[in-house]
Amino acid sequence: MRLILVRHGEPDYERDCLTQKGLSQAELVARRLLNEGIEEIYSSPLGRARQTAQPFAEASGIGDVRILDFMKEIRYGREDALYKSGNPWTVAFELVKGGFDLQSSDWRRFPGYKDNTAVTDIDKVGKGTDEWLASLGYVREGLYYRYTGEEEMDRTIVLFSHGGSSTALMSRVLNIPFPHLCVTLSNLRHTSVTILSFDPTPGSLSMPFIELACDAGHLKEG
Repeated sequence: MRLILVRHGEPDYERDCLTQKGLSQAELVARRLLNEGIEEIYSSPLGRARQTAQPFAEASGIGDVRILDFMKEIRYGREDALYKSGNPWTVAFELVKGGFDLQSSDWRRFPGYKDNTAVTDIDKVGKGTDEWLASLGYVREGLYYRYTGEEEMDRTIVLFSHGGSSTALMSRVLNIPFPHLCVTLSNLRHTSVTILSFDPTPGSLSMPFIELACDAGHLKEG
């Protein structure tokens, strides 16, 4: 199974929709995705992600966009002061400057993440990801996923979401600490495409590999 992750287009965050530039980006990525053999479309429930998904839903003829509530964008900060103290990416880069080990499993206790809504939401995305993948036949066993289907899984699906929630999803399935991915995948441009490939062999236990990361070549057309 191939899972394609697409970040939403340029947003108007206050109205939770796309700007005119974002709408153009959504059209461009829709054309780019037509060559991927996609069979199912999923989206975060937020408006900017759903608007990005719509042009592809129409162009592909699939139409139906399935909503995954757990993929809404993660928050950052204390409950009473959200977004007042940076964001997960700026904090991750500050931790690098401070010499912290971003590969540590104890990253939730690091400055900037400890007692933060981001960690709560990241863990919710991880739990939701495992439940969703299980519904698709990939059941978490320890650090990896066992494909429980009886036939080889030869299909491609797409998920339109956000920089933070898609990073949290990848952190879970690739077993890479979230701050480490914030640094290594920091160039998630609007409508960038990342592809994860899962072993389609019945009974296999594996971890997905990254087929493509942060590709925004389609934006050059605009």
